[in-house]
Amino acid sequence: MRLYSACIEWLFAEEGDHFADRVRRAHAAGLKAIEFWRWTDKDLDTIEAALKETGLKVTSLVAEPMIALTNATNRETWLKGLADSVAVAKRLGAPVLIAQAGDDLAGFARDEQRKSLTETLRAGADILDGSGVRLGVEPLNIRIDHVGYFLDSTREGLDIVDDVARPEIGIVYDIYHSAVMDERTEDVLAGRIDRVFHVHVADHPGRNEPGTGKIDLVHRLNWIFANGYTGAVGLEYKPIAPGADAVKAAIARLG
Repeated sequence: MRLYSACIEWLFAEEGDHFADRVRRAHAAGLKAIEFWRWTDKDLDTIEAALKETGLKVTSLVAEPMIALTNATNRETWLKGLADSVAVAKRLGAPVLIAQAGDDLAGFARDEQRKSLTETLRAGADILDGSGVRLGVEPLNIRIDHVGYFLDSTREGLDIVDDVARPEIGIVYDIYHSAVMDERTEDVLAGRIDRVFHVHVADHPGRNEPGTGKIDLVHRLNWIFANGYTGAVGLEYKPIAPGADAVKAAIARLG
């Protein structure tokens, strides 16, 4: 059975609510897991209490600080933050941290930036080693949501992972971002599904719930699982319809 993880930055959110209450709403809706982005702006004590109360798992959170790994001068600061992020991930039981590459920096050659990203990730693997936590770098679309981002290609992301050559480092594959960049899942992931640590879904256009757009999400997910993926699927979409029933309907559409 597939594990669907509600991104509670957007799902189960109510105006003025306590973030930890979103964990309880996800549980009441029948979900088994949640995820969120930054941890430094949240009350970890109340989140941890809600997780213990409900038994929900955390599938992923963001490795902080969110600074450009394409700039070598950020390396030591990011590595220190990664160590802190690993401690939080272990505290909450999250097996995956998500890293963003950062912007394509003006005045820096692309090869130089890629080298910085690769070397920083390789150094990060030493921090992750033996922790039980892995890190996925996430390719993002540069056409709508992340103009100016360095890593817009899933293939290049996987090539970088292969260059790092450490089991602690893989990618987060976001079907929405990939589709916006006109990628075919079976092309870009062929032979390298083992490097995918986490999957995200949203439809396009709009980045809303499955079934509201034109992405063949069911086909893509079926292919991913048929080819050996065993991780969680993060529901990282902006809901048009509020409430638990809408989330249940989205999951039903995905299968």
